[in-house]
Amino acid sequence: MGLRINDIAPNFTADSTAGKLTLHDWIGDGYAILFSHPKDFTPVCTTEFGAVARLAGEFAKRKTKVMGVSVDSVEDHQKWKRDIEVFAGAPADFPIIDDTSLAVAKAYDMLPAEAYLPDGRTPAHTATVRTVFIIGPDKKVRLTMTYPMSVGRNFAEILRALDAVQATDGVPLATPANWQPGHDVIVALSLDNDAAKKKYGDIDVKLPYLRFTKAPAAG
Repeated sequence: MGLRINDIAPNFTADSTAGKLTLHDWIGDGYAILFSHPKDFTPVCTTEFGAVARLAGEFAKRKTKVMGVSVDSVEDHQKWKRDIEVFAGAPADFPIIDDTSLAVAKAYDMLPAEAYLPDGRTPAHTATVRTVFIIGPDKKVRLTMTYPMSVGRNFAEILRALDAVQATDGVPLATPANWQPGHDVIVALSLDNDAAKKKYGDIDVKLPYLRFTKAPAAG
């Protein structure tokens, strides 16, 4: 069975562009995003890592660390980082780990069903190693996204999803379709109307089971 929401994110120790890191220690008491890709020096991945480099300030505002996973070596990562930074116009300061053994890809169930892993493998052999995991301070997996090799990720959506995870973490709230920070949120069914009003103030009852309230201010 694959990795599921609320599973403890598998811990690992790996070499990276920032030295040897142990995931759970590196996460600390904040959130983390683990995002992977099938090969260094590939076009889609270069645009994606460039997008992450440009968003460094946005992740920092959310007290969220970002780690890249690649099936190549740290030596290759260091060379590739120069291309990323030229393309992005921003430093790629987040760590990129060495997963040449595919130990992390296997622990996180990132590989395609038909994965064939010969020596000298190409990106196609690890095609769906293009996965995103949002991990909470408790080291539990809060959200996953998996993309095929031909589809670049939308990092605006990843930020939006992170905002939604943080806004609803440990509270009886949910976010509706297409939610954006500042929009109203949904009151969980665990609260009746009186309890919802006591906790959140005014509520907007659209249906008996669909009730909106103002999003609490970030604390």
